[in-house]
Amino acid sequence: MRRKLLVTGGAGYVGGVVAAHLLEAGHTVTVLDDLSTGFRSGVPAGAEFVEGRVQDAGKVLDGSYDAVLHFAASSQVGESVADPEKYWRNNVAGTLELLAAMRASGVRTLVFSSTAATYGEPATVPITEDAATAPTNPYGATKLAVDHMISGECAAHGLAAVSLRYFNVAGAYGRHGERHDPESHLIPLVLQVAQGRREQIAVYGEDYPTPDGTCLRDYIHVADLARAHLLALDHATGGEHLICNLGNGSGFSVREVIDTARRVTGHPIPATVQARRAGDPAVLVASAERARQRLGWQPTRTDLAEIIRDAWTFAQTPVEDEA
Repeated sequence: MRRKLLVTGGAGYVGGVVAAHLLEAGHTVTVLDDLSTGFRSGVPAGAEFVEGRVQDAGKVLDGSYDAVLHFAASSQVGESVADPEKYWRNNVAGTLELLAAMRASGVRTLVFSSTAATYGEPATVPITEDAATAPTNPYGATKLAVDHMISGECAAHGLAAVSLRYFNVAGAYGRHGERHDPESHLIPLVLQVAQGRREQIAVYGEDYPTPDGTCLRDYIHVADLARAHLLALDHATGGEHLICNLGNGSGFSVREVIDTARRVTGHPIPATVQARRAGDPAVLVASAERARQRLGWQPTRTDLAEIIRDAWTFAQTPVEDEA
């Protein structure tokens, strides 16, 4: 079934990859993005582009649209601690206006980009959707608030919604890859060392109760993530807010990531051990069983070397409008 879709934040990393997959599947796509963190070149060819904030969705949406995929958000954990009001304004107030615009235009299907940060420090792993939600920073708190907001919209107004809670997204898809500024994710930071853009990579703690003493994290290839969004569109049900975790279900340690990046890039990648960071759990791994059962989703690019190889290829490719 071909649809007309609005993708908010579609000039960013994940939004751009999802928009590209939607176009490849034959859908009509409009990207709404203010380019505050995204890039004009991140909008895939074939998509209509509207420059604007998520609060401007009411100027775009009309009865011809079938659904919205919502990625527009502020997403830096450290910044959210220093500037929480920005996160409540952009993530929560912005989504409130988006839901109002959807209601006014009769668009009744939403796929929301949520996050594992809603869980905070889990009591048990792998993490299921029934785990307690106790975010440890305003970023996770605002995303959880939006999930609650969506649940209310579904119950009161019959919205069909799926929230996808990502763990660590990595890799690249063609000309779409990570270009965050500042960068906080391990794999692109490690690759910056390989490129000579930074001297070394910091390893925060080597005395965790894990096989090599460093933290374990669940990495998901961005292309696998994109496929889940297309499946979510097909499985959204009126009046239901379905929440699904997305991850590989197995973890890779910080040292495994660094060692694999050394093999993939052929560079030594110096690493220095520093003190643990407060609030870093030893293991964060997802249970994606609900996504498998309800969406029919199964990750296919689970090899860490493949994930890093795709990211490395993108990192070496010149891109227009590089910040």
